[in-house]
Amino acid sequence: MIARRGYADGPFGQVHFHYTGGEGRPIVLSHQSPQSARQFDLLVPALVARGLRVIAVDHPGFGSSDPTPDVPTIADYASVFPAVLDHLHIARADFAGHHTGAQVVTEVALRWPDRVINLVINGPTPFTEAELQELRDTVTAEEKDMVHHQDGSHLAHTFQVRWQLHGSSHHPDPAVLTRIVAEKFIGYGEMWWGHNAAFQYDHAEAMTRIKHRTLILTNPDDVIYDAALRARDMRPDFSFVELPGGGVDAVDAYPEEWAQVVSEFLAAE
Repeated sequence: MIARRGYADGPFGQVHFHYTGGEGRPIVLSHQSPQSARQFDLLVPALVARGLRVIAVDHPGFGSSDPTPDVPTIADYASVFPAVLDHLHIARADFAGHHTGAQVVTEVALRWPDRVINLVINGPTPFTEAELQELRDTVTAEEKDMVHHQDGSHLAHTFQVRWQLHGSSHHPDPAVLTRIVAEKFIGYGEMWWGHNAAFQYDHAEAMTRIKHRTLILTNPDDVIYDAALRARDMRPDFSFVELPGGGVDAVDAYPEEWAQVVSEFLAAE
């Protein structure tokens, strides 16, 4: 199924979202970087089939959402979510985020706790400052320095890198990876903004302040799998589930399994 799309007026202009409608329990999804709410295209029907009403939001500067006027922070990304809920007349919802999105939904829960019922953080990032600096010096620096070549070789390079990150042993769908590559380049903001915001955010400290019922979701092929294990040790009171694989794109690789784990967690409240 293809969800309906809409726009809400947010603090930085228009916020683009996908919405399935209906009367089901609302769950808000926050995507990884540098992607958009289309990350959840394969997941949406699986969640709807389990009785959930899905709202997936493009972060500012990604997908079709207006960008921030300056280099954004995770707090900036979080600030657009209440606007979407208000636009849809939804008082409270469950929130789930993947990688950067896991940081964003954490920040939403800390800033607007009354809007959040349960929290799902897929790929938490309780990195040390030294680890964050290493990521700034490598991932963010490479994204900032990317050259758009006349022969389009930067697109082929991005595809090959994504294939490896996805986990080639799981036979990723080339069409899905093509969509992921395209999402990196079509936003209204700079594509490096997402990871830059993520690598400035102290998720370890933020996680100590979460008071909501929370599920940590991860998979062994994820490049930040060890960080999820660290998060589990930090918060043994959180639920913890591992999916079978899928690299950094577990949502695309295992949408049915992802939806089943999350729906069972929500139903067990």
